[in-house]
Amino acid sequence: MFGKESEGSKAGLQDEEWSRDVINRLAFAALNEQRRTRRWNIFFKILLSLYLLALLILYLPADWGEWSKVGEKHTAVVDLKGVISDSTQASADTVIAGLRNAFDDENTAGVILRANSPGGSPVQSGYIYKEIKRLRELHPDTPIYAVVTDVCASGCYYAVSAADDIYVDDASIIGSIGVRMDSFGFVDAMEKLGVERRLYTAGKSKAFLDPFTPSKPADVEHVNVLLANIHQQFINAVKEGRGDRLKDNPDLFTGLIWTGEEGVPMGLADEIGSTSYVAREIIGAEDVVDFTEKPDFFKRLSDRIGMAMAKGLSESFASGISTHIDLSR
Repeated sequence: MFGKESEGSKAGLQDEEWSRDVINRLAFAALNEQRRTRRWNIFFKILLSLYLLALLILYLPADWGEWSKVGEKHTAVVDLKGVISDSTQASADTVIAGLRNAFDDENTAGVILRANSPGGSPVQSGYIYKEIKRLRELHPDTPIYAVVTDVCASGCYYAVSAADDIYVDDASIIGSIGVRMDSFGFVDAMEKLGVERRLYTAGKSKAFLDPFTPSKPADVEHVNVLLANIHQQFINAVKEGRGDRLKDNPDLFTGLIWTGEEGVPMGLADEIGSTSYVAREIIGAEDVVDFTEKPDFFKRLSDRIGMAMAKGLSESFASGISTHIDLSR
């Protein structure tokens, strides 16, 4: 009797110990899991911090290094890079803001407009041209030189022709003093596809240059006059900027392009030289400070992150058709 009760008590104690052991193990397992989760959270937070720090190091040191020289005599550089348009980094607002800051700095010994652009809007190019002229009058002791890297064609050349002198590389592409307007005609394609064009307007010329209707001689003549007027404005600006340095060449204003080596004897450029050469030998201030207006850090970061997505979207919707006047190749 007592032996059976003793055996039952032992079995009960063993069950309690087993249950307690299981509970302890579960508790320790949960605690260890919490610790592991906490460690991973800390690890990822440190990794994110290091990533953001790397981005800061990537973007900011160049600016810090250059602006540390602002208190010394220096050559100010402003970039004119990419297609000239009101929605790009080469917009008149952006370039002009950089030029104004460069000229207003009391330690600027001279300004270099570093050009690498195929051209673009004649309006934006004209704004830059006129502002260079204005700033030069306000700061008569501060010269401004244009230095062409790869290409300075059409609207870009329009803008830089206001500079005191233009420096190029032997292989630079310059010129393209002309105006163009792009459009398309889909009349035959619509007839083959059996598509009917329905267009309702008020004003006999409101459908001017519509790509889905046959072109009219009067419309083409009107466009030719318009382009000729803008072309003449371009020619006048170049002649005013370059003056007697331009040689009498019948091809000069036809829209052709030339290498920098060819452009110097034609008067389109003054000398072969780079940014460092002009800063050191012409301006006499070898330290270069970049005054180009740049988007803030977070905008540049978001632009980089969204670049691939934006490119994909732009390609998806690239089927839209537009007609515009352009000073570009």
